[in-house]
Amino acid sequence: MTQKHELTLEETRHIAHLARLALREDELAAYATTLTSILRYFEALDAVDTSDVKPTAHALPTFDVFRDDEVVPALPPDEVMVQAPDARDSYFRVPKVLDQE
Repeated sequence: MTQKHELTLEETRHIAHLARLALREDELAAYATTLTSILRYFEALDAVDTSDVKPTAHALPTFDVFRDDEVVPALPPDEVMVQAPDARDSYFRVPKVLDQE
């Protein structure tokens, strides 16, 4: 990326359109300046030699943060049904979600 020019208002307007941003005319100049500085930062990053840096999926080492599965007794059905807002026999009653035509 070797973009050395300032973003124009038209380019900024086009980027805003692609990002689905409704910018007022008075906001375009500020966004053009901000986006240009972001592009210059990427140019600086692009200039860094990373040829001997090993590709990684994460910046930091990762490890499994999940607990081990443990078998535990299930709740008794009567205790579960008492907590249901609408139950009949051993079934939960829920609003109908499908129309049958």
